[in-house]
Amino acid sequence: MKTYLIGYDLRKTGQDYQNLYDAIKALSGTWWHCLDSTWIIKSNSSAFNICEYLKAHIDNNDKLLVTQIADDAAWIGFDQKCSDWLKQNISLV
Repeated sequence: MKTYLIGYDLRKTGQDYQNLYDAIKALSGTWWHCLDSTWIIKSNSSAFNICEYLKAHIDNNDKLLVTQIADDAAWIGFDQKCSDWLKQNISLV
């Protein structure tokens, strides 16, 4: 499985995020959501296909980024649970 970062900016005030959250969770049983507008998932799909699937769950003026994460990552400030997920799901060099 590949690891993807999903970032979004829902621009409409009062936007309901739950529909998008549910759609992201449906993509993979393995997901990370420890930053407000950022998720990391494991999936066999392509970034393009994930983006196409998720665009049905956002408005036309929203922003969405889906990109594959390579095998190099660094982070600080996360609690143990969030940090452990990253260690287990991103191959660190």
